Amino acid sequence: MNAQPLPKRLILIVDDDKILTEFLGELLVRAGYDTMLAHSADQALALIAEREPDLALLDIHMPGMSGLELAKQLNRNTSVPFMFLSGRGDADAGKQAAAYGAVGFVVKPVDEKHLMPAFEAGLARADEIRQLRRTEINLNAALAAGRETSLAVGLLMCKYQTDRNTAFEVLRDHARSSRRKINEVADQLLAAEEMLNSLHAAFSARFKK
Repeated sequence: MNAQPLPKRLILIVDDDKILTEFLGELLVRAGYDTMLAHSADQALALIAEREPDLALLDIHMPGMSGLELAKQLNRNTSVPFMFLSGRGDADAGKQAAAYGAVGFVVKPVDEKHLMPAFEAGLARADEIRQLRRTEINLNAALAAGRETSLAVGLLMCKYQTDRNTAFEVLRDHARSSRRKINEVADQLLAAEEMLNSLHAAFSARFKK
């Protein structure tokens, strides 16, 4: 049985310059991506309402709603990561992009040689952010499911000097590999820890005699 090919990543390009938008779209299609093209922020929001892209490239300066205002709406109402298209490539432009939550920015005039490395770095950063959000959602859901899971995560954090996300992921992965519910594994872990503490107390009492 042949494996199904992975779906192509979908990229939204938003720029009032139609020639540049078409040029960027062609570059990304040749690189193996699917694209959606918008020439205004309103058009971009309409497209996003139908299907959220994996990444959006936003021109900062557009008539009507600017790319910066569009970025605010994306942050507030969607989970779409974005990069900026900027006519400036200085440090202040980079700081501005970061302040608005962009995963990167591309400097105009766009050079194909520099576009793809910047774009791929931005997409990789977007994937990292998406994974962190997914982990946080899973973690919060699991912790809400029972006191045992929360206590077990805390126990692993203390025992292995690790952070909360890592402790939860290890507990979750162990539950999956043993085909059990995470709260069952957590309950067993806590019971084992309680037994070890009891044995420790018994050994300490014996050595004191």
